[in-house]
Parts: sequence; C-alpha cells; structure tokens
Amino acid sequence: MEKTEKTDLKKILSVSGEHGLFAYVAQGRGGIIAENLATGHRQMLGASAKVSALSDISVYTDQTDVPLRDVLASMAAKLEKGEAPSPKDSPRKIEAFFSEVIPDYDPDRFYVSHMKKILGWYEELRNHASLEFEAEEEEENKEEEKPEEAK
Repeated sequence: MEKTEKTDLKKILSVSGEHGLFAYVAQGRGGIIAENLATGHRQMLGASAKVSALSDISVYTDQTDVPLRDVLASMAAKLEKGEAPSPKDSPRKIEAFFSEVIPDYDPDRFYVSHMKKILGWYEELRNHASLEFEAEEEEENKEEEKPEEAK
C-alpha cells in the first residue's frame, strides 16, 4: 500500500493471533489473501481465522461508541501525525493520553490492553500506510461504482 493514498479502513485487517495489521488483497478458495503491512508478506487467512476490519472497531464511551477511524484521526491531530506513546509505557501514561484523545471513554469497557493495541495500530498505519482515511461516503461510492464498471 502506498503511503500517499488515503487508507481504506475496510481493507485494513487485524487478525487474532497474528502480529501487526494486514491489507486485504483478494478472496481465495480457502479464505482471504492478506498482506502484512510491515513486511509485505502475503498469506492465506482461512475461514477459521478471526479477522476484523478496522472500520468495524469502535471505542466505548459514556454516551455512545466512537469509530476507530475517529479515534485514530483524533490521535493524529493531537500528535500532529507524529509518534504515539509506546504501548510499553506505564498504564497511567497510556490512560492519560487516551483521556486527552477521548475524554469520555468508558474505563469499565475500554481497557489499557485495548489502548495498547490501538497505539500499535496507529504506529503501524503511520509507518506503513497513511493516517489520512477515506471518508465513509468515498468508501460507499467506490463499492457502488464497481458493479457498474463490470457491466
């Protein structure tokens, strides 16, 4: 994935048990083919793999759920697209950072382990993709255009 493109979070995947993020490449017979963002290594993810698109992930707050896209955008704005705190920092430092990014997050349902995972994802996107995200409308328009082009 070129770093200058906007990132489509529907095509960026988190795979349970695998390190890092993956970009969706294609549908295969036994599952999907995905490419590790950091290494560029492609692999088949079978039907039993627990795969989540980043566009489907949200953070619990006191009022509602905040889409991961908004959390990452808020982090990028706060950090001026610079380096995020390390997931290895103290839990207090990580919680303090997220309380600035998402002031009303629900501490009973959004744990430090979740925060660490998001910090890692932010850094991986910053280093290997882009922190500029396609708007949901752009993603929907792309999906609508594909069937028309195939005719």
